[in-house]
Amino acid sequence: MKIAIGSDHGGFALKTRIAEILMDKGITVEDLGCNSADSVDYPDYAAAVAEEVSNATVDQGIIVCTTGIGVSMTANKFPRVRAALCLNAEMASMTRQHNNANVLCLSGKFTPEAEAEAILEAWLSSEFEGGRHERRVMKIKDYASETAGTIAVYDADPEIYALLKKEDQRQKENLELIASENIVSKAVREVAGSRMTNKYAEGYPAKRWYNGCEWVDEAERLAIDRAKELFGAEHANVQPHHGSGANMAVYYAMLNPGDTILAMSLAEGGHLTHGHPMNFSGRFFNVVPYGVDKETEQIDYDNVQALADKHKPKMLVAGASAYSRIIDFKRLRKIADSCGAYLMVDMAHIAGLVAAGCHPNPVPYAEFVTTTTHKTLRGPRGGMILCQEKFAADIDKQVFPGIQGGPLMHTIAAKAVCFHEDLQPSFKQYQQQVVKNAQALAAALEDDDIRLVSGGTDNHLMLVDLTKTGVTGKDAAIALDKAAITVNKNAIPFDTKSPFVTSGIRIGTPAVTTRGMKEAEMEKIAEFIKRAIRHADNDAVLAQIKEEVIALTAQFPIP
Repeated sequence: MKIAIGSDHGGFALKTRIAEILMDKGITVEDLGCNSADSVDYPDYAAAVAEEVSNATVDQGIIVCTTGIGVSMTANKFPRVRAALCLNAEMASMTRQHNNANVLCLSGKFTPEAEAEAILEAWLSSEFEGGRHERRVMKIKDYASETAGTIAVYDADPEIYALLKKEDQRQKENLELIASENIVSKAVREVAGSRMTNKYAEGYPAKRWYNGCEWVDEAERLAIDRAKELFGAEHANVQPHHGSGANMAVYYAMLNPGDTILAMSLAEGGHLTHGHPMNFSGRFFNVVPYGVDKETEQIDYDNVQALADKHKPKMLVAGASAYSRIIDFKRLRKIADSCGAYLMVDMAHIAGLVAAGCHPNPVPYAEFVTTTTHKTLRGPRGGMILCQEKFAADIDKQVFPGIQGGPLMHTIAAKAVCFHEDLQPSFKQYQQQVVKNAQALAAALEDDDIRLVSGGTDNHLMLVDLTKTGVTGKDAAIALDKAAITVNKNAIPFDTKSPFVTSGIRIGTPAVTTRGMKEAEMEKIAEFIKRAIRHADNDAVLAQIKEEVIALTAQFPIP
């Protein structure tokens, strides 16, 4: 065993005696000072010991000051440190057994040497009991993690601090059913808020325009390697700030202004960056939209082939933002080959499902695959491009210096953490549950007046037609907001209402699945949604549903 010890001037004498006792027991001692009875600042020595314990370079720590209070307060500011001030042997035993304390704090003034020896003996001979105490100790860790990132904000900007707390409360209490949202891990949040945000790093690993990039280079390499492993890709560019930028880089790398793109219509499930006239993609390229069959509401592949034959696009784009069925990438590859087009797949919504094997992987079929790193991947907000090695140089130079300057290194490091999490077996189980939950929620929602577009879902989302309820998508989303349920209004295929009003809503299960909810909770959520829609103009009913929602979410805390 190795124990770090430290003290201020008020604890110097007792610390010296403790060191002797520990060494007599054959324990390795790392004495971090102080080294005399001259006056010093206790936080410095408490911090030195706490940092060693926090980083697991020692097994335990012992700190002494005049009262023991100041050093315990300091040590407990460090992650993974559980410092306990003990005034007798029973306290020492209990804090080891019940709190899993790893730093013993002693008073040089109020604890006689003989009592200190008894305390030390009890501390060393006691072990953590686990069981119910494990749950309680984990709560300490959770509370510390929850507040650690906002301490400076509280002092620097009370207005923003207040907004952060309100958003925290909203996310904790609400059922988040927006299909493009998820809840990242604490590890991803920590890295995204790290000092890597300070580093400017134009260029690529080992080819930067700035010095001092050795550690961010390593972080980016990890992100690249993990992304390639996750999807079986030959090349990965992890620098795009967002999915739109990833799409833009592919378009600009491989196409010229005015070239023809064949892509899914936004009105039938596509995305803005797939050719909407208000978007850069629709302004710089000749976009021919394809859509879904009116009867099945699934992609009409025969029509895609006919359009490809007629317009001879240079690029065929697949992917959607409101499509609930499996996309046949193999067939789209054949269509692209028939007219000599590149195939680009925007898998932003389904990337997590693809990584876990819950949806076919487009990488073997497409020259280019783009994605966001949030949504089902459950990472930071950002983008990524996967491509065949022969296109790597073209893609990389289009990202930088083509459309971006400095990459966001804190976000790239957070992407690396996300990809590491996604490579774990638990991520596959999570994605399988996302699909199970979506299918359970869809089945429970369907009713005489509520219809599922295409009849159901194969992935993480569903498009819900509310036409027969007499409630628009806009009004339904507003009513559900009042009931602490967050969705978004969404046009359905062949919608007769304005896109600002819509006939439907889009619902997804990634966030509620991250919270640990399963099929039983989906049935409850479906009942909440149907009741809210059918009483969309009754605030009393919506308030009652909100109470029930908050009671449910309290059982499933967010990370």
